[in-house]
Amino acid sequence: MTILAFILTFVVMIEHIYIMILEMFFSNTNLAAKTFGVEKELLANRKVQTLFANQGLYNGFLAAGLAWGLFFAGDTFAGSVQIFFLSCVVIAALFGGATSSRGILAKQGVPAVLALVAVLLV
Repeated sequence: MTILAFILTFVVMIEHIYIMILEMFFSNTNLAAKTFGVEKELLANRKVQTLFANQGLYNGFLAAGLAWGLFFAGDTFAGSVQIFFLSCVVIAALFGGATSSRGILAKQGVPAVLALVAVLLV
């Protein structure tokens, strides 16, 4: 179960690095428009780009927290750190699913829940 927990948590971390990069540096692209389900014209708005960059920073913090739990927290705190940040991802996915797009539940929520369960079972 330890290997599975590591792999699932790593996948969630990589997903949030990808989202961070997309939101912070490539928000005005066709890929971002398709990924986030918005018109490219909206993404051309400088204020919207700023909002996306801010959101990307938060996704980066989630990824950094998961990296901390996976690689730097040490045996004593690693599980607790992973549980905290995976819980944050689950809560964010629930909120995003309720307020933005239900697809967020599947794309971000399900992997985070699976990782969280695996970490809790270790």
